[in-house]
Amino acid sequence: MPSAEDVLQFIATSPGIVGKREIAKAFSIKGADKLALKKLLKDMEEAGQLSGNRKRIHAKGKLPPIGVVEIAGEDKDGDQFGFHVGDDGNVGTAKILVVAGEGRAPKKGDRAVAKFEALPGHHDYQHQARVVRVLSAAQAKLLAVFRLIKGKGARLIPVDKKAKHEYQVLPGDDGGAENGELVRFEVTRERGFGLPAARVRERLGDVRDPRNISLIAINQHGIPNRLPERVLAEAEALKPFSQEGRQDITATPLITIDPADARDHDDAVFAEPDDAADNQGGFKVLVAIADVAAYVRPATGLDREARIRGNSVYFPDLVVPMLPERISNDLCSLVEKQLRPALACFMRFDKSGTKISHRFARVTMRSAAKLAYEEAQAAIDGKQNPKTDGLLEPVLKPLWAAYRALKKAQDKRGPLALDLPERKIILNEQGSVARVVVPPRLDAHKLIEEFMIQANVAAAEELEKRKSPLLYRIHEEPSQEKLKSLSTFLKTVNREFALGQVVKPSHFNRLLESVKGEDFERLVHDVVLRTQSQAAYSPQNAGHFGLNLHRYAHFTSPIRRYADLIVHRALISALGFGSDGLSQEDISQLDETAEMIGVAERRAMLAERETNDRLIASFLEPQMGAVFKGRISGVVGAGLFIVLDDTGADGFVPVSSLGRDYFIYDEVRHSLTGERSGEMFQLGDRVSVKLLEVAPVKGGLRFEMVSEGRVGKVAPRGKKTKKWRK
Repeated sequence: MPSAEDVLQFIATSPGIVGKREIAKAFSIKGADKLALKKLLKDMEEAGQLSGNRKRIHAKGKLPPIGVVEIAGEDKDGDQFGFHVGDDGNVGTAKILVVAGEGRAPKKGDRAVAKFEALPGHHDYQHQARVVRVLSAAQAKLLAVFRLIKGKGARLIPVDKKAKHEYQVLPGDDGGAENGELVRFEVTRERGFGLPAARVRERLGDVRDPRNISLIAINQHGIPNRLPERVLAEAEALKPFSQEGRQDITATPLITIDPADARDHDDAVFAEPDDAADNQGGFKVLVAIADVAAYVRPATGLDREARIRGNSVYFPDLVVPMLPERISNDLCSLVEKQLRPALACFMRFDKSGTKISHRFARVTMRSAAKLAYEEAQAAIDGKQNPKTDGLLEPVLKPLWAAYRALKKAQDKRGPLALDLPERKIILNEQGSVARVVVPPRLDAHKLIEEFMIQANVAAAEELEKRKSPLLYRIHEEPSQEKLKSLSTFLKTVNREFALGQVVKPSHFNRLLESVKGEDFERLVHDVVLRTQSQAAYSPQNAGHFGLNLHRYAHFTSPIRRYADLIVHRALISALGFGSDGLSQEDISQLDETAEMIGVAERRAMLAERETNDRLIASFLEPQMGAVFKGRISGVVGAGLFIVLDDTGADGFVPVSSLGRDYFIYDEVRHSLTGERSGEMFQLGDRVSVKLLEVAPVKGGLRFEMVSEGRVGKVAPRGKKTKKWRK
């Protein structure tokens, strides 16, 4: 076993990314000794010697070889400098010299993937960041609503919730904008007398038109929503796929099961009883995935644009696709009754749902039918329609029988059982919110989800066996710091969570089961959710904690995720399926690609959430003064975050509206408690609130607490408590 000094020396002298796996390999640590290595690394982290995670470890205060830098500005010599952005999103404090790469030069406020290098002997900087690719454009964030205010002239009201002030628009700088339009602007004067000044650069449409609300998030987050003409031309010039060398499975009645409003279909499924004598009661399952790699080749304009986008972005009123519609909705989509190329995973499971074997093939297929989840479920429940009547016996019933077997293995595996209901916004013809619903979680959803998980696992296993590079989908176990916080919190509700153990999803599942029916059930659920790590992409395997899987890769959605396309190419190369597999450039850029698509994924999630917030805020604006039921979804010293039951809308209750008392913020209990009254508001509490203020453009809601808090015990004051007063 190496010493702490040995580990630090190895990290310092390694040219590439170092994780637990690389350390174990370097010091020939195998088997049970890996537990001792894990303890050593944990001790070093607690001692402040290391930081990072299992896939990317670096000495405390040191930078990883590849990461994200945020451009802060220019120094006195005119050189750009910035700060490292950690995996947790936090921005560092040490200045880093920024060196532009071959592409677009970054500007102040941009974030970029960069290679970090030490600068020994430099008097101003210890490190430099050599830019690989700019991830976001700072100017795209400068969005505002153009307002004409009587007696004051033109003003710009920024859409950013964090914006501290408005901007004045001087005569001649309005760009022809009209009252109420969403515009992109540039600052012309930041300091001086009165408000800072700005100039309108681009008009984006009437912000009062709900169909333009998605444009706010698209522009603010720099999501590329216009495909270059050369890329569109490249897509239009594509020729139909060649069937040469493909296995013909057109006689197999594969079906697609998707949301009713789905426009692209990248997965089809089929199942039947296994006729092998040694697998009685078992099943054969076929998952066929759109062969995007047949059309999107490495180093083409289509490929470069897809890599930049990282994924498709879904808003209630529109989709920003990763690929041109010629590919996503036509050539690659598994359209009903049409010949399509696919990469198929043939799997065999025993009667208990354990996978016996799998194989991959490049195939030609024809979808027998396109079904919605509700349609397939209704047929199984005895409510067939003319379309599903002929599919029930030969296709649907075998699928459900196979799923029941796989469900046994899933229950035995014990993935993390968090309840995460998803709300869906239904729009009317004008693009406004008609209603917000929580779609029922049907067995049809669970069936497709489990089949996709099994195909994803098979892809990761196959590529590992072939020693092929790939992008894993990883989800690491919670950090020790978060587990300690969880354990401390649970003591306040008379529950225990043992530290020092090798934590598994089953530990959380047992905890969640133990609090069912308790008043604090929702509270514990929320805290457990906050304890989890964020899923990510990585060329190094770290397992998937939430699914309780040792290896996992995204294989089943190449139309909308670039990571899946990389996995497809890896399978094509590893299995000798053609010359359109992984390129050397793909392989050399895996770390960079993982970082880029991870940033794009987080950007898409934030943009989608903010758009939903704005749509629902507009929907609630006519209901000012109404009282709503909800629960406390977050607690900070300044007040309470509330999520409403009916719509899932998020809003804020300032601490000043809670009562005439000092309120003490307790980070451990996730609560605010009145010092004199003992009145307590805690994460997860059911409450009633009055809607006082709506900011539709920013998606902001302000509430006033109507409910009385419950009687609580004031936490001792200390470094983790803050005191607030009305």
